[in-house]
Amino acid sequence: MVVSLAMRIQLCFLVVWIHILAITAWTNPDDFAALQSLKDSWQNVPPNWAGADPCGSQWEGIGCRNSRVISITLSSMSLSGQLSGDIQGLSELQTLDLSYNKELTGSLPQSIGKLTKLSNLILVGCGFSGPIPDSIGSLTQLVFLSLNSNNFIGRIPATIGYLSKLYWLDLADNKLTGTLPVSSGSSPGLDMLLHTKHFHFGKNQLSGEIPARLFHSNLTLIHLLVENNQLTGNIPDTLGLVQTMEVLRLDRNSLSGSVPQNLNNLTHVNELHISNNNLDGLLPNLTGMNVLNYLDMSNNSFNASDFPSWIPDLQSLTTVAMENTGLQGLVPAKLFSLFQLQTVNMRKNRLNGTLEIDSAYSDQLQLIDMQSNLIDSFTQRPGYPFQILLAGNPVCNEGTTQTYCVQAQQADSYSTPPENCLPTECSSDQISSPTCKCAFPYTGNLVFRAPSFSNLGNKTTYETLQKSLMLTFQNRQLPVDSVSLSNPTKNLDDYLVIHLQVFPSSQDFFNRTGVSGIGFVLSNQTFKPPSTFGPFFFIGEGYKYFDGASSGSHKSSSTGIIIGAAVGGSVLVILALIVGIYAFRQKKRAEDADRRNDPFASWDSNKHSGAVPQLTGARFFSFEELKKMTNNFSETNDIGSGGYGKVYRGTLPNGHLVAVKRALQGSMQGALEFKTEIELLSRVHHKNVVGLVGFCFDQAEQMLVYEYIPNGTLKDGLSGKTGIRLDWMRRLKIALGAARGLQYLHDLVNPPIIHRDIKSNNILLDERLNAKVADFGLSKLLGDSERGHITTQVKGTMGYMDPEYYMTQQLTEKSDVYSFGVVLLEIVTGKIPIEKGKYIVREVRTAMDKTKDMYNLHEILDPVVRSGATPKSVEKFVDLAIKCVEEEGVKRPTMSEVVKEIEYIMEIVGLNPNAESASTSETYEGANKGLHPYTDESLFVYSGAYPPSKLEPK
Repeated sequence: MVVSLAMRIQLCFLVVWIHILAITAWTNPDDFAALQSLKDSWQNVPPNWAGADPCGSQWEGIGCRNSRVISITLSSMSLSGQLSGDIQGLSELQTLDLSYNKELTGSLPQSIGKLTKLSNLILVGCGFSGPIPDSIGSLTQLVFLSLNSNNFIGRIPATIGYLSKLYWLDLADNKLTGTLPVSSGSSPGLDMLLHTKHFHFGKNQLSGEIPARLFHSNLTLIHLLVENNQLTGNIPDTLGLVQTMEVLRLDRNSLSGSVPQNLNNLTHVNELHISNNNLDGLLPNLTGMNVLNYLDMSNNSFNASDFPSWIPDLQSLTTVAMENTGLQGLVPAKLFSLFQLQTVNMRKNRLNGTLEIDSAYSDQLQLIDMQSNLIDSFTQRPGYPFQILLAGNPVCNEGTTQTYCVQAQQADSYSTPPENCLPTECSSDQISSPTCKCAFPYTGNLVFRAPSFSNLGNKTTYETLQKSLMLTFQNRQLPVDSVSLSNPTKNLDDYLVIHLQVFPSSQDFFNRTGVSGIGFVLSNQTFKPPSTFGPFFFIGEGYKYFDGASSGSHKSSSTGIIIGAAVGGSVLVILALIVGIYAFRQKKRAEDADRRNDPFASWDSNKHSGAVPQLTGARFFSFEELKKMTNNFSETNDIGSGGYGKVYRGTLPNGHLVAVKRALQGSMQGALEFKTEIELLSRVHHKNVVGLVGFCFDQAEQMLVYEYIPNGTLKDGLSGKTGIRLDWMRRLKIALGAARGLQYLHDLVNPPIIHRDIKSNNILLDERLNAKVADFGLSKLLGDSERGHITTQVKGTMGYMDPEYYMTQQLTEKSDVYSFGVVLLEIVTGKIPIEKGKYIVREVRTAMDKTKDMYNLHEILDPVVRSGATPKSVEKFVDLAIKCVEEEGVKRPTMSEVVKEIEYIMEIVGLNPNAESASTSETYEGANKGLHPYTDESLFVYSGAYPPSKLEPK
């Protein structure tokens, strides 16, 4: 009886325990929907990515906590495809590592900025392209940002300056252009990253000067790597303020001028590369840089000078490279007695006299290269263990056959030897490990950007690195038996490249978890190499030998046998019941996740039967229909592009033109934003708001079909790209139209709409140059309960974004007013909001503080405005713009007040604000031929103060 009671109690506990496990295994439906979207957009995902419970089923590469996905680590998985914008659904994600998947392509979606808990974003050695999105500045918890070795283009986002917790910033080996961004006014920059230790920007196409404001004494930077770019100008002397600096690579640019005299303030620097620039003046005096190991000043235009006396005093030097630096005179013999010295390269100078080598030369010395100088005497001592190259000197011009005159530099080589065993012959693809076991290793290249040594033949150096790697793998409990290093070489960038092979333990191959773990240790800098190797990165190769067998079914059946034996057949009945309940609930959750992943699920209750959503004023188009309308999305119909994808001109069956906005799969806006834009545009109808004709959600495509707006954006019009001259009259008319469109959204739509992304690129110009507000992907409805403000995640475009909204996340209609104020400043100045570190709001405010006579501010006003506007109208216009960009929202006018003020300004210049413009873009061509551009005289209200001649465009 007692035994029976005990068994019943145990059975109850078992049932409860199993039920708890089942509940805790459920994956959050939002997370599942996001993972399902990633799975659909990728090929070669792990085989166990099946079912609706990634956390409970332990999908490989997916880490969970409390049913939420917190990490994705899938390095070297041979993934291909693009990164879906629906990744934004993983709101608890902290680590994303997709490194070494070269077939992951496309651009990073803007929605990645919604992963606000992300601390590690690591995409090393993939195939991503396009610009790095500005939204990355919203990832304020980010510690590691590694985007190196991809194909990113465009500028370094200034918004990275907002990442105050950033430790590691690596954007090297891409195709980035533009200048290094620094803060200015309300615009952020890299100089704000006080706690970042690593700036790795090498091997890009960065240009312009290195900003002096980038450096200050509060920085804790230890690595500044900007080698192999197109940087120009002087090395700023503010660099000497960064006392924490340890590695400095400025080589392979077009820097000019003298080296700052205070560079020797950087007493912690151990690698200094300033070679292959246009530096001139005196050789820098580096006295006091007593930990300097590697010095390379080669191939510059320094003044001719004797050999610097301070070099032999730098006792830590391993390498001195001063090729083609204007050196002359004798080389001091004591140079070669520096006890760590390994390499001396002083080719192509005018060194002369006798080359003498101190008898107490360094026992590490490997190479003395003095080729192409004026040395006329040298005595070869027996037993020199180092190589000497003197070809091209007078000492070798008399037909001498001495080895130092004819012998070329020898290449160093190394490969990890077997560990007291004989290597075995292995089958195809398998390799014998250092422990003489045949296996399929995980391979790749370790690349060291600034090693402090130049002797590549010292086996002790590599043994130390090998032991360090093994210790790291063992401490992380990774299934590694041994590692092999081979073929160390210096490439054209002066990086040290070492081939790495990592061999599995227990079996002859790695599973996906093992490879992902090794990849993550190397990609997120968990592995710390010996300090002499300096900063590094790893490029892994795809692993092809994963175990295809799954032990899950065996494990499950074994567990079932144990449970059955322990508690008897009655437990099986209870388990079946629990499994049934669990399966039912999982099905419901999966269905709910599917609905969340489908932006149209809530629109049509009959969607499961094949119906498609129908909205008033907007029709559904199939993919095939739009394909036909755009001539198979041909390049001839391509009329624009952006981070979302491309816009194509199409023709409806009735002959009307439309614009088809097609999102790229890897950069498409999230399903919620897509749905938002359709819902909003289908319910707004105003002559100054772009009209939605229809949409497509078919064959994994997201497309919006708009009315065709032929004259492009206001931004293009102001820049002259459209070829249409926007005089002051036209600019006022456009400003009024855009203001009326925005007023309609705020005051006449029920519920009101906050646009949230007003900018000159989102104001389109039709055939009569009427303004139309466009792009509602970020818009928000303002319900009655939210009157005053909406608490929401910050979105928008830098330069136009309301600073109050950015700081408080309190969104109001006044946020749109701020953005519109920036647009007004664009209209009057012709400048973009942020240009060369200057913020238009701050520039105009500064100008207004100096003078109120706006008509004479020639550096601020657009030339078209200066030549064709009255002083009073410009002053009123700028005053209005400045009111719109007040720091506090309560001080800004409403859009209805903005409309009234622009109407008043138009009346000042003699324009009727309520008249319809009858002119088209073609009338500007007529103006150029001497024809009057305005065909509708009702456009003007003539007065004695403004005769008709004053109103004609110039």
